This record gives sequence, structure tokens and C-alpha cells, in this order.
Amino acid sequence: MSLPTLSIRRPIATLMVIAVILLLGVVSFTRLPLDLFPEFDFPIAAVITDYDGAAPAEVENMLSRPLEESLATVQGLENISSISQAEMSLVLLEFGFGTDLDMATLDVREQIDMVGGFLPDGAGDPMVIKADPSLMPIVQLSLSGDREDWELRRIAEDIVEPRLERVSGVASVDVIGGRDREVKVVVDPRLLGNYGIGLDEVSGALGRENYNISAGSLEEGGRDYQLRAVGEFASLEEMENMVLASNPGGTVLLRDVAEVKEGFRDASRINRFNGETSIGLLINKQADANTVLVSQGIWGAADDIQRALPEDVGMHKVMDQADFINESIVAVYEMGGLGALLAALVLLLFLRRFRSTLVVLIAIPVSVVATFVLMYFYGLTLNIITLGGLALGIGIMVDSSIVVLENIYRFRQEGAGLEQAAGDGANQVSGAIIAATLTTVVVFLPVVFMGGFASQIFESMALTVSFSLLAALFVALTVVPVLSSRLLVRVSGKDGEGEMHAAEQRRFLYRATGGFHRGYRRLENNYRRALNWSLGHRLPVMVVFVLSFLGTFLLMPFIGAEFIPDFDEGYITVRAELPLGSALEETEYIADQLQERLEAVPEVESVNMNIGGGGGMEFGFGGAQSHRADLDIILKDLAERDRSAQEIGEEIRALSSRIAGAEFSVSYGDMAAAGMTGAPVEIAVRGDDLTELERLAEEVAVVVRRVTGTREVETSFEEGRPELQAYVDRDRAADHGLAFGQVGGALRTAVSGSTATNYRTGGEELDVRVLLPDEYSRSLAALEEITLHSPYGYAVPLKEVTTFQEEIAPVSINRYNQVRSASVEAQVVGRTQGEVMEDIIAELEGGGVQLPEGYNIDYEGEFQMMEDAFDDLALALLLAIFLVYMIMAAQFESLLHPFIIMFALPQTFTGVALALFLTGRSLSVPAFIGVIMLAGIVVNNGIVLVDYVNKLREMGRGCREAVLEAGPVRLRPIMMTTLTTVLAMFPMALGFGSGAELRTPMATVVIGGLLFSTLVTLIVVP
Repeated sequence: MSLPTLSIRRPIATLMVIAVILLLGVVSFTRLPLDLFPEFDFPIAAVITDYDGAAPAEVENMLSRPLEESLATVQGLENISSISQAEMSLVLLEFGFGTDLDMATLDVREQIDMVGGFLPDGAGDPMVIKADPSLMPIVQLSLSGDREDWELRRIAEDIVEPRLERVSGVASVDVIGGRDREVKVVVDPRLLGNYGIGLDEVSGALGRENYNISAGSLEEGGRDYQLRAVGEFASLEEMENMVLASNPGGTVLLRDVAEVKEGFRDASRINRFNGETSIGLLINKQADANTVLVSQGIWGAADDIQRALPEDVGMHKVMDQADFINESIVAVYEMGGLGALLAALVLLLFLRRFRSTLVVLIAIPVSVVATFVLMYFYGLTLNIITLGGLALGIGIMVDSSIVVLENIYRFRQEGAGLEQAAGDGANQVSGAIIAATLTTVVVFLPVVFMGGFASQIFESMALTVSFSLLAALFVALTVVPVLSSRLLVRVSGKDGEGEMHAAEQRRFLYRATGGFHRGYRRLENNYRRALNWSLGHRLPVMVVFVLSFLGTFLLMPFIGAEFIPDFDEGYITVRAELPLGSALEETEYIADQLQERLEAVPEVESVNMNIGGGGGMEFGFGGAQSHRADLDIILKDLAERDRSAQEIGEEIRALSSRIAGAEFSVSYGDMAAAGMTGAPVEIAVRGDDLTELERLAEEVAVVVRRVTGTREVETSFEEGRPELQAYVDRDRAADHGLAFGQVGGALRTAVSGSTATNYRTGGEELDVRVLLPDEYSRSLAALEEITLHSPYGYAVPLKEVTTFQEEIAPVSINRYNQVRSASVEAQVVGRTQGEVMEDIIAELEGGGVQLPEGYNIDYEGEFQMMEDAFDDLALALLLAIFLVYMIMAAQFESLLHPFIIMFALPQTFTGVALALFLTGRSLSVPAFIGVIMLAGIVVNNGIVLVDYVNKLREMGRGCREAVLEAGPVRLRPIMMTTLTTVLAMFPMALGFGSGAELRTPMATVVIGGLLFSTLVTLIVVP
């Protein structure tokens, strides 16, 4: 007994099963977490090692190269690169997608242990971390008010930070900006020399005197006392009176040679929000926490935090990833709902009955809700990819139900009873719709198993669409026959109008759709004549078919290519970089100029400024950088502005270009900005000699700058940092009894100060920093005059044992797969990435740069990821076509019939190219996924048509007679399924709402390909 027949005979049981599925779906939906993208692996690990006092070349030779050689043998490693800069080595390990990164990092640690004994003595222990997009802050706040920055920082650390860290799912809160309080011991070096005391002795005495000593326990009077000698300074006066030295000439106190006072460390970073002094708070979530839920928890705690703050201090939102997630999800809901309404309108126009339309439309909510059950148990999330797949599939979900209902309707027109029509009608097309559904589902199998970044992103969409279509098939074979056997009225004659009561003909719905049906009947008659003509003129039809397909190749040069379209998340980041070594005040001046110019941009809502660098996924390389400023520009909501973030960013580029003294770069709140995909243009030059690499990189940069559409072209060879190198004459220093460590320590204390101990006061612990007056850190002549205390009892001027030499130190040395490497990066504006890279490659390979022997150029970043993804997707498309053919061959028990249906595929590509060309969109990974979807969708109409032709042949019809009869009979279900799919996707193709950049290319190619292939199915396949 077939499934439709069983469902008709057991209607209550069938409906109970559907009710249980709906109940489980609602529960599953409430438990599915929201996120922007599906969870995916980011197969990169980093090894960070400190090497105090080492230059980049030393770091490369002593740390980076030994680590590379050892780690190159780690299983699953695809590429290894390193960055060697002053006092730090970063080795990046890139594994293949699908690698168990936890096991891989264990292997990395084992290899590091093997080489650890050969690392230099001054090097720290290598630290291994996994690179993860979750390391990026999900919420950024700004604390501002009419207070000093140190007060704001104390409020942030004492009130805001602890409360935020208690929110469920929050991993850490980083406080950025503001000055730290400290105790300054400002030593007069001349007085030290007069008393014969060394600078290091001051630091040592402070450390020796400022601590408590546990002396054990003491029993007295039957009680046991813990004995503790209290030596910590209780006040600054007590610190000033500390004895530095005693001799027959008297006692030297700290106040005799130094001034002790509370103060603040020099600011290394400056934060401002809309021009006001502020403190930044970067909130990171735990790796397994859900972004939206964590964000809700943060804002739930924000009201309590605000009440705990002083009245003049406010907390402001700078960035919240959950905003874009929620907006994108709502946009998908709206587009999906609008698409469902348009699909319902199509059904109503064709079926002309609310009951019949309701029978088909029931497939949408049941399929969607059933999909939530499968998503929940499979561990998927509700995100822009999965919900976008559901919305794209709304039109396809009703295809099976339309075919079943239309066939039942036809049986009713011929006079069959309700149950007989429902059973026979559903059974007759059950094989066709099963095959049609399987062809659509099977195309996603290669996407799931192909690997790579594209698979990581779109695997969840493939599973979601497959789940929904299988659920829709179940509904079509069970619910539709059951409801049809109970709800359809008895009809007969063409379109059910032959024996209808006169009063029913006067109903509003029939009058309203009369014009549409008269037009459809004319279309049907014209199609019958066109089909008859084409069967008699096969050669001209095939010539037109071939020529239209060849036209696809003429369109391709006008269609650009890119990896994934840029997202408009509503914020822009502008980075200003001054020459290395620039003072913080100079950077602040440049940033203030840009802030003033941004006030003229109407779409800018607020600006958060971070002067001094740091933050982001920099693996510890960021730190405070006085030459850098980052401006986070928050834009108004998408509905409140006419321009995209990219268009606004181009205006900001123009504004910043008029500010002299700095280089500016503009990025957007997308995956590239998060460091997930690299720059749109990233070209690597590799070889052994750094000087030659620098020359070649600059030549490549010149070529890139000439190409239209490139912006902010930079090489990895930054301007060297000016450095004063102090060379100690060890022989002369030894004559005075001085060691190198004493000289270096005195220099550090003179310029930066040295922390000697801590001072507890009012529940706080302040650093006690020994330093010299400001003139010694601002004048080389004054620095040379500081004296060192010789153990022989006299003072030695620094210039006596040290000479200074100015050098330009390289910033970093890059290596890739154990070869030195330089890179050229650029942004792309106004053209697609593929077009720009095509021009660059043509220039470089056409003689734009002459490469010496042993040097080569590679194209990396987003372009490499795009090429890899396109290669994987092209293979997935070929496999999908093969699998579709196999499904159809099994359905028809023939190798010829599937081959005939496959003639719809070439015209699909023509429709895709035409749709992209007319809309001005480029071929991207989302668009390519849409092409793969089409490979399974476009054959469905052919399956329905050929299946009916075969049934007529089995009934004794001749081939031509069967084709001429089957074409007009199957025209209506083909038109209905095509129009419902196209109109359901049409709202998404318009590109409205947050996150549309990902949905729009898929919808565009599906609409274009499906419309064009339908024409071929109706003419060429017969």
C-alpha cells in the first residue's frame, strides 16, 4: 500500500503525526540559538615567543627558524609562516579545514618541547594559542564623563568590569585607555653622585625594605600568636625617610636624593567617544557561548551598572555584533514571509479556490517547522545562512504539493470521487516528485563533503534546505492527499467551470481571476501550436538552442568575480598610521583632524577613537603603538541612510587623503576586517635577500597602484623605526668595576623608569617607579651625563663607558614555508576583486616586474580563497550533475531519458549569466552555490513532463501524440512551480535588509537560471 493511499485511509493518524511534528518544531525553534554565521573551524594556530632585547634578525635566526624547522613535521600542516620583530617571534601554523585543532596543538607543543632546550637563554617559553574568530570582541563599550581619564579607568575597573565578567558567557573584559596611578621616585643623579650611591641601589633598597616577614608563631599566656614583622610602607612620608646608606659621615635618606610623589604613568593610549575623553571596554565571549544570548545578558546588566555609576558618567555602545545578527535574521523572516505571500498569490490565481490554495500552502509551515526539529538534533543554529536557505527554499517547498494537487484536481475534473481522485492522483505522480526532490537534495552532498572554507560556511545551508525539501515531500505524499480528499469540491469541465453553479461563477475570486485565466488559456493554445511547430522544425530549434548557449561565453567577460560580497554592518574602521617613532601627541593631532572632518558626513552617528593602537586579532603583536590611531565610525541604521558603508567609506578616504602626515586605511565590519579572509589583493614575493625583496615588493606595489580600483596599496616593508643603539665598552667598564647589566639597567631607569616595588593605599596597589627627571629622557646630552656608581667608591659618567649610534631598525622579517617573504596588500573599490586581480596578474606576468633567479610571486588572501573555493565548487557542480543524472536514470530505468532532460542545464547557465549581467552583480561563492542548487531544481520540470510522456506511451499513444498531449497538460504545474519559486525568491533578489549581500546573489542566479531553463524544458526537451 502506497503512502498516499495509507494516509487517505488513516487521516486521523496522519494528522496526529503532523501535529506531533509541529509541536516538536515549535519547541526546537525556541531552543535553537541565534548567530550571524554557522560555527566553523578556523584551522590556524600561533606560537608566540618573547626574546627580551633581541633585534628582528636575531629573533629570526635564534627563534623563528628553529621553531619552523621543528614544527614543519606536524601532521596535517599545510603552510607555516613567521613574523620576527624586535623581542618577539610569531609562528603561524595553517592546517587543512576539518583538522582537529585540539589534537594538532598537542602535537605542536610536543615538537616545541623537543626543540626547547636549543632556544636561547633569554627567550621566554613559547605560548601556543588557537586562532579563533571568537577572540574578536562581540561588544565594545565606551565609558565617558566629565572626569579625568584615570578616574574613568578606576571606575571601569572597579565597577563596570567585575559586573560584566559575571554575565553568563562572557570570557573577559579588556579595559583600554586611561592613565594608571603610581608612586614616582624622581631621583636627582647629581645628588646620587655626591653621596656615592648608584641608581640600582635606590631600586634595590626600596625592594628590600617594603615587605612583611612572617616570623612564625609565639605562645604567651595560653594563646598562640602568629608573629609577623611589618615592613611595608604605611605612607609616602615613611618611604621618603627610608635609609639609603649609612657611613661615618652620616645617614642618607631617600628624600635627600629623590622626590617621592603620587602621579600617573604617561599615557600610552588615548580613548575618546564623540570627542570626549573615554575608556574603552572590549568584551569577549566564551568560545562555546552564543553571541546573541551573551549580548542580551550584557545589556540586561547594563541598567544595573549604570545605576551604580556616578551621575556624571555614562556608558555608551560602540559596537555590538548581535545588532547585525538580529537585523539580518529579521530581514530573512520578512523576505521569507513576503516570498510566501507572493507564492500564495500565484497559487490562488491558478487554482482560483481558497481551499485548494490552503492545501498547498500548508506545506510551507509544516516543512519549515519540521526542519527546525532536524536542525536542533543535528546541532545547527539559526543564522543568516540557515535561515537564508529556508527562505530561498520556500518556493521549492510547495513544488511537490503543487504537482500532487494539480494531478488530483485533474482527476476530479474527469469525474473521479474525492478519495479516488486523491489516491490515484497522488500515486500517479509520486515517483516523479520523489525523483524531483531527490535531484534537488542530492546536489548538496558534494557541497557538504568537498571541504574548504566555502563548505564550512554553506554546509549548514545545504543541510537545512535538504531537511526542508524532504519534509515538504512527506507533506505532499501524506497531508495533501488527506486534505484534498476532504476539502476539494466536485468539478468537471475545463478549469472546473463546466458544471459549476451560476452563483459560484459570480463569486468575487472567479471574477477577479477571470482575466488571468483567459490569458493563461491563450498562452496554453499558443504553447500547443509552438510545440507542434518545434517538433516539425527540430533543426532551427536546436540551432537557436546552441547559439543562445554560446552567448553565455560572450557575457562572461562582463561579469566580475569576488569571494564573498562585503557586508554593510553599519560601522567603518579607519586606521591612521604616522611614521614609526611618532609621538602620541602627533598621532592625536592627526586623529582630531579626521574627527572634525567626519562631522560633515551625515550618515555618521558616533565616532570612537583609540589613539595608540592595540586590540583586534593581533596575537599579542599589537600593544601600545604611539604612531597609530583607530577610529570606529558607527553609522546610522541602514533604513535611515541612502548610501552603503562602502560608498561612505569612499568619501572618508577622500576626506582623509587631504590630511598630511599620515597614511589612512578604511575597512568595514566584515570577515576581512576580522582577519578571516585576508586582504582583497594580497601578493607575496619570496626569496632570500631582504634588500632584494624590498625592491621587488616596491616594484609590485607600483604595478598594483596603476590598476584601476585599487586603494591603500602597502608593502610589508614598513619604514624602519629610528633607534639609538648604546654600545658599552666592556673593557673600560670592567676597569671601573661595572658590568653590562648595570649600564643597561641605568639606561632603562633613566628613560622609562623601573618598577622597584608596590605601595598599598586605600585598597589599591600602586607601582613604585624609580626614574630620573624628564630632561634625561628627552635629551641625549643630558642622558650621557648621568653617573654610574663604581664599587671602587667613585662616580663614572655614562659617556665614559658608552657610545651612542643612530640606526634605522627593521620592523619585522616575514617568512613563508621557511623562505623569506614580502607582501603587497590593497583594498578594492568600484570594481570586483576578480577584475582587479586579472589586470594585476596580466601586468606582472607581462613583464611588469623582472624576477631574479630564486624569487617568485604568489597570489594570496581573498583571491586565493576565491580560486580555491571556485575550484571546489566547480568539482561539486560536476558531481552534483552526475548524481542528478543517476537519480533520474534510476527513476526512468533509462539512460536516454535523463540525457534528454539534461538539455535544460546549458540554458540554465545562460540564464545565470544574463541575470548577473543585467543586475550588475558578480559571480561569488554564494552565487556559485545558487548555480549548484539550480542543477537539482531545473530538471524537476523535465522530470514531471517526461514522466507523463512515458505514462501516455504506456497507454498506447504514439511518441509525437504523447508529447503534444503531455506538454499542455503539464504546462500548468510547470508554470505554477516555476512562478512560485521565482516569486518566493524575488524579494531576496532585490537586496533589501541587513545581510542581503549573502542572500541576493543566490536568489538572482536561481531566478535567472530557472526562468531560462523552463523555456528550454517546454520546447527543447519535448
